[in-house]
Amino acid sequence: MTRTDVDVAVIGGGVVGLAAALMAARQGLQVALVEAHAPKPWNAETPDLRVYALALDNEALLASFGLWQDIAGRRAYPYAEMTVFDEVQASPLHFHAGELGRGHLGHIVENDLLVDVLWQAVCREPGIRRHCPERLAALDNGAECVHVRLAGGAEFSARLAFGADGAASKVRQLLGIGVSEHDYRQKGVVAFLETELPHRHTAWQRFLSTGPLAFLPFGERRCSIVWSLPEARADEMLALPPEAFCRALDSAFAGTLGATRLLSTRTAFPLRRRLANDTLKGRVLLLGDAAHAVHPLAGQGVNLGLRDVSSLRDALQSAKAGDDALDLRRLQRWARTRHSENAVAAYAFENINRLFSNDNMALSLVRGHLLGLADRLSPVKNAMARIAAGI
Repeated sequence: MTRTDVDVAVIGGGVVGLAAALMAARQGLQVALVEAHAPKPWNAETPDLRVYALALDNEALLASFGLWQDIAGRRAYPYAEMTVFDEVQASPLHFHAGELGRGHLGHIVENDLLVDVLWQAVCREPGIRRHCPERLAALDNGAECVHVRLAGGAEFSARLAFGADGAASKVRQLLGIGVSEHDYRQKGVVAFLETELPHRHTAWQRFLSTGPLAFLPFGERRCSIVWSLPEARADEMLALPPEAFCRALDSAFAGTLGATRLLSTRTAFPLRRRLANDTLKGRVLLLGDAAHAVHPLAGQGVNLGLRDVSSLRDALQSAKAGDDALDLRRLQRWARTRHSENAVAAYAFENINRLFSNDNMALSLVRGHLLGLADRLSPVKNAMARIAAGI
């Protein structure tokens, strides 16, 4: 076997890349992590507009690293219910944690907080060698190892490489892996708001003909919003004065939580679906947004990425005594499973968005009733709730 400098090279230091590096090191592997910028420390006074509805299975992953208590102790807001409703029909779909025998369905957590806690854990981990600030320059995907060359001139070899460098992945480009892509021609407008009425620890989503609107609990009478809109309309919303923006928002949300007041700046990000054609090529694996970027309507983006990490850990742990944990046949099975599951999720979110986010009269008359019907069919509703909660 060719001698390598490390077992695993992880390219990308976002939430998924850091979790993957930590997971690999905890499996006894020697890891090199490449990241362009050291993350800024989390600041409690300036909440990060990028938040996630972190599902229960991924809370468990972070707890297995010994990190969830720190995250929850700083700032993580639980939600015990989810309510989904349509702009045409008033037949909502409700999920309750108690129906699943749980105290909550997940937590709303800031990206910066997750990155900060994971980064500190990576810095403490003796099995992880950090190359930061540094960028990937070249990747030689050989038969027995991956040779990595960095922009600063450093080079090293690894038995495997994980590409966790985001939707515009340099790893994916260097390997020539194509993507299936769809531009929704929408933007997701995000902000923090104060609401007149209490959110009742509920994650809310209303389907509109222009795109879904989500209100996520973020403190006492405070919410984070993700408002999916056509690009031009999103730009109009960003340009409105705060009071006019809130009036438009309140109308779109049917006054469900009363009048709102803007508490933060507003920003927007483009919405696209990207699915890599391959999750594993040679000795390089793609994780997180490098492999799959999905519509945010179900809040599953980072959850899918962390599930890549969890299932990869399961694959490594499945090796019997004396077996090679990094055996490519085992990783090929992992890649097939994750590629299939992520593709199913991505197209399911896309089709739900198409069904509910349009002004077709026939569909308008049907879709609200579908939500109400699903709410009355306990097996269907429980299955949907379990998927959303990751249990």
